[in-house]
Amino acid sequence: MKVLIALTYYRPHTSGLTIYAERLARGLAARGHQVTVLTSQFDPRLARIERLDRVRVVRAPVLLRVSKGVIMPTFGCLANRFTLWADVLSLHLPQFDAAGLALRGRLFRKPTALTFHCDLQLPAGLFNRVVNTVIDAANLAAGTLADVIVSYTQDYARHSAYLSHFQNKVRIIPPPVEMDTPDPEDMAAFRARWGMQGPPRGVIGMAARLATEKGVEVLLNALPRVLERYPNARVLYAGQHQNVLGEEDYARRLEPLFERFRDHWTFLGVLNPREMAVFFSACDMVVVPSLNSTESFGLVQVEAMLCGTPSIASNLPGVRVPPQSTGMGEVVPIGDSAELAQAIIRVLDQRERYVRPRGDVEAMYSTPHTAELYELLFEELIAAKQHRTVAHQVLTLPELIKADKA
Repeated sequence: MKVLIALTYYRPHTSGLTIYAERLARGLAARGHQVTVLTSQFDPRLARIERLDRVRVVRAPVLLRVSKGVIMPTFGCLANRFTLWADVLSLHLPQFDAAGLALRGRLFRKPTALTFHCDLQLPAGLFNRVVNTVIDAANLAAGTLADVIVSYTQDYARHSAYLSHFQNKVRIIPPPVEMDTPDPEDMAAFRARWGMQGPPRGVIGMAARLATEKGVEVLLNALPRVLERYPNARVLYAGQHQNVLGEEDYARRLEPLFERFRDHWTFLGVLNPREMAVFFSACDMVVVPSLNSTESFGLVQVEAMLCGTPSIASNLPGVRVPPQSTGMGEVVPIGDSAELAQAIIRVLDQRERYVRPRGDVEAMYSTPHTAELYELLFEELIAAKQHRTVAHQVLTLPELIKADKA
């Protein structure tokens, strides 16, 4: 089948949403489907059209930015073209353009599935409140027009303000997770590069963009208590930490804390998949101290677990599911640095209690499994749409005959 996947940002932009979409696109292409990704040319150096891993990527030029959103004058024409081309639409929210795409799906009689990744909450301010209101309205319109809405977990679906409007449309498909097995030589090189020779130091990993909703300050404020028990503990932070769109003020606000803990905090930058496997394996645990429903799962938790590394997560719907379902970690109250510190200490004290075999985790989460479930969903939607079309044609046939006789 021909699948159109649409989202505002795609690779090389790094976020949980873009990683999910990339894996889904590759997984469907590996199953023999024709996949096109329609997205923004958020960086003018990126190609307008290119093929990545058997997936065609089409990028609409960006005229201007509105907070984290983008205005793309040619997007509508591209949306028309590729909606007509596709057998099914796979739209990923939050995305301002999803409503227009879902409307095209309805007008062109193309089955449309939304995947709801998380709520959108922009930083405080009158302008951002207006933007949030507009995007929320667009997302509600997209949900109304779509045939089905996919959620990662039932836990998140039950608690999401957005999904509460569409409970009869919700389908649960676990997210695609994959992680390389780290090479011993790469591990040795990583440890040497970042000064991890000698006895264990209590390595705390965090993998995320430096963004307000990620709760980086919760970990920073937990460090003093951890250092009382483990004086050599350190944080390795993987992910974009400079020039993050819309997060410049947040980074400046945290700068004094980064300076305070400069001997215990190391920014690694953006790592490729092979490097991420080494990173997770080098950590004693990862933490996901997210603050709100803009985080709905935390793919990095399962990626770490595939490397034998436990996770400590905020008690957010969906985010708490990986440690609870696997037993590989703990859940702490949202924004509670003291409880996070105690959980870190417990995992460092008894880490072996939190480790499970890789196969147990793979049985719950994998890209091939996710792609197969989407394939089945798309086939069901296409069949239902065709059935409705035939039924409509049968119902209107007498009228056509009558018109012909006239």
